[in-house]
Amino acid sequence: MNQPSEPDIPAYEPEDVDLNDPSLYLNRELSALAFQRRVLHEALDERNPLLERVRFLAIVTRNLDEFTMKRIGGLKQQIEADVTETAPDGRTPEEQLEAVHEILRPMLATQARCYRDAIRPALAAEGIEILDYDDASTTEQSELRTYFEESVLPTLTPLSFDPAHPFPFISNRSLSLAVLTRHPNAEDPTFTRIKIPPNRPRLVQLGNETRYVLLEEVIRANLDLLLPNVEIVDTALFRLTRNAEVRRNQEIAEDLIDMVEDVLEQRRFASVVRMELAPDADPRIRSTLATQLGLDEREIYDLAGPLDYRDFAELTDLDRPDLSLDEWTPQPHPRLNGRRQQSFGTPDTTDPSVFRRIQDGDILLHHPYHDFTDTVQRFLSAAAEDPDVLAVKAAIYRTASDSQIIQSLITAAENGKQVAVMVELKARFDEQNNLEWVRKLEENGIHVAYGTVGLKTHTKTALVVREEDDGVELYSHIGTGNYHSETAKGYVDLGLLTADRDIGRDLTKVFNFFTGPSLDEEFRELLIAPVTMRQKFTRCIRREAQHAQAGRPARIVAKVNGLEDPAIVAELYRASMAGVDIDLIVRDICRLRPGLDGISENISVYSLVGRFLEHSRIFYFENGARAEPTAEDDWGEPEYYIGSADWMTRNLDYRVEAVAPVTSPEIQRQLRFNLELVLSDNRKLWEMDSDGEYHQRYPDDGERVISAQDILMREALKAGRLDDLAAGIPGDYPLAAELCVVGDGEHQPTASATQSESATDTGGATAADRASSDPDATDGEPSEVTDGGNPEEILSTYSDQWYVPDSVVYNYTVRTPDGERRYRKTKAGVTDLLERLYSDTE
Repeated sequence: MNQPSEPDIPAYEPEDVDLNDPSLYLNRELSALAFQRRVLHEALDERNPLLERVRFLAIVTRNLDEFTMKRIGGLKQQIEADVTETAPDGRTPEEQLEAVHEILRPMLATQARCYRDAIRPALAAEGIEILDYDDASTTEQSELRTYFEESVLPTLTPLSFDPAHPFPFISNRSLSLAVLTRHPNAEDPTFTRIKIPPNRPRLVQLGNETRYVLLEEVIRANLDLLLPNVEIVDTALFRLTRNAEVRRNQEIAEDLIDMVEDVLEQRRFASVVRMELAPDADPRIRSTLATQLGLDEREIYDLAGPLDYRDFAELTDLDRPDLSLDEWTPQPHPRLNGRRQQSFGTPDTTDPSVFRRIQDGDILLHHPYHDFTDTVQRFLSAAAEDPDVLAVKAAIYRTASDSQIIQSLITAAENGKQVAVMVELKARFDEQNNLEWVRKLEENGIHVAYGTVGLKTHTKTALVVREEDDGVELYSHIGTGNYHSETAKGYVDLGLLTADRDIGRDLTKVFNFFTGPSLDEEFRELLIAPVTMRQKFTRCIRREAQHAQAGRPARIVAKVNGLEDPAIVAELYRASMAGVDIDLIVRDICRLRPGLDGISENISVYSLVGRFLEHSRIFYFENGARAEPTAEDDWGEPEYYIGSADWMTRNLDYRVEAVAPVTSPEIQRQLRFNLELVLSDNRKLWEMDSDGEYHQRYPDDGERVISAQDILMREALKAGRLDDLAAGIPGDYPLAAELCVVGDGEHQPTASATQSESATDTGGATAADRASSDPDATDGEPSEVTDGGNPEEILSTYSDQWYVPDSVVYNYTVRTPDGERRYRKTKAGVTDLLERLYSDTE
């Protein structure tokens, strides 16, 4: 199938709705900060183990640092360049910057208050004390002074600012102590900066106990040893964040490596965009820093506390299981661990190669539930050692500093295979690491492509070419996450291992683009950005709108990291107004406003924040699968996709991305289970209101707690114990509602057959089963109505045609004239459907 040959579908154009209205779009920067508030909530949430709260305290610092460097830095650049163009929500860069500071300041204050008033006392109550220097005993203070003199003082370099000394350079995100000193005969004090050394433990342990004093406090208390014969007038802790948005024009750069090295150098000296400062700092310290660093008052954040909480993550390594989450070890995949029985026949005791197992059928990997080393790493290691493998190709965006993936590629080259690697040098904050890998790969004779002009290569793909008895076979890995063994332990990602020849041919085209002159615009199966992906996603959304207009069930479920692209948001609005039921699981940035009357009332937006970072992308388009197509219809099979791209402009237009269709019913069932499980979560799931605010879902009294990540860990453990399991995760945990459907590989069965199959797969009741046991299904009276509006007459008129289902996602179920059931979330949605289904038949 060559995707460009598919006919275009016209957009559904609603009347009296201006989809360019800025009020329909949320601001990107403020939406990103809303996500960080949800992350901060994990530190505030007393239901979490104490050391898990400490971990999130550190994560918040890291995340907000990155936001400040990238997003505030970018806004400042726009302002300095006199950019007045407004964002889709109507704000200018100056207005956005002002709003960002107004939100960021209280967030950081909340973080500091959380540490001071909640976490620090709770740690002390558990015997983990972080003391002020003055609270240490006399003996302990003596030991700290000795430690300072012997192990810290030699590493310090005081840098004074006076007529003989220029203002010192202060590195990005370094913690510093500003000191005012006065010589006995001098009138004015001298400003001195002391960098808190990052190569010394920040938490200085007292003896062998879990009692600590912060390093900056040790330095402050012993300044007389570092700065003798002067009066210490005042001290203040401070910390700078510099702009990360420094670029050179690729069009005029003679060498991409030189350009990246130049950017890294510029970033060290980039302008300061934020300063965190102790609130009681002497005004002379404040004015000196502000003047010399070019800061205005809104860029100075007065914050009590340690300022930088990243080092506190060290406490999570303490042997305190009573204060931590249960340890998690990623599990082997049952299709790859040598224990799986054949689909038909006797157990397979020959332990065939990973390639044989992929030939048996596509394999879905789910990290961190499945072990990265035993799956992805094993795939590439096997390719490096297999004498029948002819070539190995991989696209690297980020990888570990001690990457075994890279070593496998080097081994493959040493074994005489053709090896080609795309390493994206422009992967932000990983440029230096990737530069080092480029040099090592090239030293081993591997052809390396560094990137492409105007595009980042963000696709996470690998291709193995193997000579077999019946010809050359292509084995592909399409992932949602990086080839990074460490992040694979904490990021939720998916990967597809497949021997599908069309996918392999498509990947061949993509890898040829990395080293060749152009990117092909026709692909058989893969959705490739920037050439076919936007077109295909737009067509899928519009097709659902067509189904809804024709009176067929229509549904979209998308799980992404970000939904920022205004054109995709507008398409989703159109689909909602046409009657498509849409659930969006968006971890981070989301411009779309759900629940707007007459516009997005059929759309819900959710965000899951848990122990693992949700990073997988899944797209589900129902495509009339609950209806009954005839043999002539070209619809009726649901479509599932996974891949590297979010619904953001940068992913669709300015990056090389790959998204793969998933056609195996077995794997579709796994993806369906994943989506339904997340949407059923009542422990870590947040739902967005139409104003962009989020509220976390909580279980009702006596209701079963559903935590999606916890259940997936349990299911992965179960999978490892089942010898005859074909899927990666069983997915038989009972859920409240069937939200998606699964194809049969040929044509979708009737709705009743699909529902019956679903009940078997999930271990839960079908909608029909729930209706027969639900008293509301017989009398038509809702047990609970929470929406506004005035549709009571319609509900009363068609009282026998609707009921309230047992579902945490849907509030209403409508019985159709042909015996099907359709689910709706709002009263407006159900009344509209009742009128469309029944008003014309009476």
